[in-house]
Amino acid sequence: MATKCSHLDQVREVTPSTQGCEECLHTGGRWLHLRMCLSCGHIGCCDSSPGKHATKHFHATGHAIMRNA
Repeated sequence: MATKCSHLDQVREVTPSTQGCEECLHTGGRWLHLRMCLSCGHIGCCDSSPGKHATKHFHATGHAIMRNA
């Protein structure tokens, strides 16, 4: 039996916050792939990137659903 994801209520219509990883742009870091938070529009770098900022955003906010940016 399939179950519904309990985080779907966090999905909003969002606008990307930047055109690159917010934290990497601020610190001069680099990224491989970007993820956009579907709760607030935060753009963070993926776990293959040195900063792993998308995951850090999840841990800081609890925003659980992201997509490729």
